[in-house]
Amino acid sequence: MATNLRPDAEDLPQVSPYLAVSDGLAALEFYKKAFGATELYRLTEPGGRVVHAEFKLGRYVIMLAGENKEWGNLTPETLGGTTVRIAVEVEDVDAVWKKAVESGGKGIIAPADQFYGERSARIEDPFGHQWLVSTHIEDVSPEEMQRRMDEMMKPK
Repeated sequence: MATNLRPDAEDLPQVSPYLAVSDGLAALEFYKKAFGATELYRLTEPGGRVVHAEFKLGRYVIMLAGENKEWGNLTPETLGGTTVRIAVEVEDVDAVWKKAVESGGKGIIAPADQFYGERSARIEDPFGHQWLVSTHIEDVSPEEMQRRMDEMMKPK
């Protein structure tokens, strides 16, 4: 049966983030150092600027492209910030936090245990994208999460 899906479609998640970055080569290096990403491939212009690249974090594929205003690829720096956070579950959030900051990321929220059963932190990469990294520490039902949140939100 003929298909219009990519040959590797069964290996890809149905939804993949696509990041616009100011420097594709530097971004790929940061994601490798900070998160242990594996580069799948990159396409470059004759001058070396990354037009498209794909990398894997665990079993998930993330795509990126260099900023190109003509194509509508605008970076968080150009836009003045981002409204999207990319959530990544890791084995050791404290180690990933440390490595990301040492690799040039900015710590937004330090690792801490959360009411919803995760130890999490937020990092901004050198290109303006925010990453919520977390490690599962406790199974918590939605009802218990709501109870804990209500308790946390009570006026002091």
